[in-house]
Amino acid sequence: MICFAIRRAALAVIVVVLIAHDVAADGPVVTSIRPTSGTPAGGRPITIEGSGFEAGVSLHFGAQSATTVVVESPTMISAMTPSHMPGPVDVIVTNINGAAGLLPGGYDFLDPQVSPRRQERRAFAPNQFTEPVLLTHAGDGSDRIFVVELAGRIRVLPNAEDVAATVFLDITDRVEDQASQSGLLSAAFHPAYATNGLFYVFYSRGQYFSRLSEFRVSQDSEVADAGSERVLLEIAQTGFHHNGDHLAFGPDGMLYIGQGSGGGSEDFLNGQDRSNLKGAILRIDVDTRTGDLAYGIPADNPFVGNSSGWRQEIWAFGLRQPWRFSFDRKTGQLWEGDVGWGLWEEVNIIDKGGNYGWSAMQGSQCSSLLRHTAMAGCDRTGMRAPIFAYGHSDGRSASVTGGYVYRGQRLGQLTGAYLYGDFTNNTVSALRYDAGVVQANDVIARVPMPASFGEDESGELYIVSFGSGWIYTLEPLPGESPAAP
Repeated sequence: MICFAIRRAALAVIVVVLIAHDVAADGPVVTSIRPTSGTPAGGRPITIEGSGFEAGVSLHFGAQSATTVVVESPTMISAMTPSHMPGPVDVIVTNINGAAGLLPGGYDFLDPQVSPRRQERRAFAPNQFTEPVLLTHAGDGSDRIFVVELAGRIRVLPNAEDVAATVFLDITDRVEDQASQSGLLSAAFHPAYATNGLFYVFYSRGQYFSRLSEFRVSQDSEVADAGSERVLLEIAQTGFHHNGDHLAFGPDGMLYIGQGSGGGSEDFLNGQDRSNLKGAILRIDVDTRTGDLAYGIPADNPFVGNSSGWRQEIWAFGLRQPWRFSFDRKTGQLWEGDVGWGLWEEVNIIDKGGNYGWSAMQGSQCSSLLRHTAMAGCDRTGMRAPIFAYGHSDGRSASVTGGYVYRGQRLGQLTGAYLYGDFTNNTVSALRYDAGVVQANDVIARVPMPASFGEDESGELYIVSFGSGWIYTLEPLPGESPAAP
């Protein structure tokens, strides 16, 4: 009954607006809006396509005026959604002469109560880690948990409470962790770790390098051989800021590597420059060698054999800071949280050869690099908008932490939702995406400084709190049934 009442009220206001603006037959035409939905809080970038758009247009979502409206061209408008009551609304574009175009029911402000708030619980007590940045497992059937600490240690423990973690690897003697965003940042275990004992780490060293190395376990399965390091790749940096450095093996057995655009002045240069490895997700084969490289370049990488000088390790580019990404256990899709600059935080689905816009774009909008504002006009040819972006319009800084599509059993109502966080705002959110449309996006929990998410071997999800040192898990809702196996 409430939804019907809201809908009727919105329609009444729309009629008044259209009458006031005197809709003309030769006025602007609205053909589509991307994306088609968002939360009632607003602050989401959108792109409207059509024809006849003129400078100085106004844009309404039902009764509310959009903000940051930029006419990119006579056929495209970018803007930010206003806050609004839940439900679908008409989208109205009005030129300064009063001629208006209408897209009936074009945008849906999704009900914010789709995902109830959940309680978080400390896991693996009494272990409180020192600046933890990653949780993972070895995939070897042992069900052990591995936690990466920034200073250069990986700790291991059984997947159980009341058991103390022990040191699996200690390379603090070679890790630089004193500079901004430097340290031991990621680890990934070889898909055949159970038989070959190999795993990979990415860490900061010296002034200034990001290093990818291979290690192997010792004869004691609880301790790695710190002397077994084989360096696969080093990338020179201008500083330890926005270096990316996430690692994950894909379902294809290849190692995917996140590389940030570099921070400082480099931030604006590298995303669209495929002649270096920055601002990209790389894909390599750790089991083969290509030429003089310590790794192989898969033959099906998108830029293999190019004649433009582009690095053939690149899988996707145009990213600013792919701090954390993951593969959906069920579909194999690659999800990435891209840390923004001054306007938007992004969630992307990464495809082979995709260009995700940085630094020409932030979110779905053209980016002015001298101001934290949108800019009219840029060449978006071949660039992909994020599936979801949220803004900094409330005055707080923000930093997205990419997570996982939930495929565990404990939290049945979250099955298929992408769980991610915000390091600055201390939030955990559930995003549902289906048929190319975001169906819901809701804050479901709060955890202090969520630096990373992680899965155990069965797909249960954990949240790594950098500030507190605790690992958290979420509790089922009252009466919530577990997911089917």
